[in-house]
Amino acid sequence: MPVKYVKADVVALQAWSRGEATPDQQKRSAEFIIDTICDRTGMSYRPGPDGARDTAFAEGRRFVGNQIVKLVNFPISKLNEDTK
Repeated sequence: MPVKYVKADVVALQAWSRGEATPDQQKRSAEFIIDTICDRTGMSYRPGPDGARDTAFAEGRRFVGNQIVKLVNFPISKLNEDTK
């Protein structure tokens, strides 16, 4: 399902992708990606005849959001050049 957005979300994402986002636009972009596009805190279970496939897709979205949050919060001191 396509996500719902408002003009400010699109403006922030476009400014972010050009490397020209203000601090507020950077924050808005990160929150929009993690909370809306990835639906990180949402329920991934989808009932119905296509439920298994829809649930797997929703879990994929959540996985991306969880990876972003993990790396944003990861202690830099624990990283080295070969960290994977």
